[in-house]
Amino acid sequence: MAEEVIKLGKKKQSTLKDEIAKLLPDGGNLDLCLTCGACSSGCPATGIRDMDPRKLLRMASLGMDEELERNPWVWMCSMCQRCIYVCPMKIDIPQLVYNLRSRWPREERPKGILGSCDMALRHDTCSAMGASEEDFQFVVEDVLAEVRDTQPPFKDMEAPIDKMDADYVLNQNSREPVTEPDEMVPLWKILHIVGANWTYASKGWAAENYCMFLADTDAWKHIVEVKAKAVDDLNAKYWLNTE
Repeated sequence: MAEEVIKLGKKKQSTLKDEIAKLLPDGGNLDLCLTCGACSSGCPATGIRDMDPRKLLRMASLGMDEELERNPWVWMCSMCQRCIYVCPMKIDIPQLVYNLRSRWPREERPKGILGSCDMALRHDTCSAMGASEEDFQFVVEDVLAEVRDTQPPFKDMEAPIDKMDADYVLNQNSREPVTEPDEMVPLWKILHIVGANWTYASKGWAAENYCMFLADTDAWKHIVEVKAKAVDDLNAKYWLNTE
């Protein structure tokens, strides 16, 4: 009886596996994965597009670059890092996702994230909503004046901008001053009640950074540098990022 012969094709060179291996801590490698499934069990994106973190990692380990490079699942991942937290081998799957995202042509990445990143690059405010320094200052002053006038316990409350030598520089999700300005007030009240010495910065006040999620490393770095410089220029001690 003739035996059926299965021929294996020549193994493809995996540039993805080599790149990710350089990013693993302590000289680790993707083969450290125990396929235990802990990463997938807590992942909010498990099952979407028939993919999960364990499957993604195994495909990368097997050199399946072509199958992964345009897999839309990488944009479903929230980068929450639950997978790292539960992984007994501490494999950085979000870094693998980031690397895969960066392989997409920039113009083909999700339009919502792309647009928010590009909008944040237009002003030194880093606002994904495109709010300028003047816009932000007007909204803060207007909302603060209303609270002082209508809520006697907070008639002396402050919401300073560019105050020097404050203990804390507070970042603000830029959607709130643009679409829901009253949502800024509760945190102001907390800071007022505890007597915190705080301020906003007119530059880099937006807390979000969509360029990170876009996997645009240069833009991500630029936005972080703008924010950090704003804190340093005000000689503040701490940076409170609400995101």
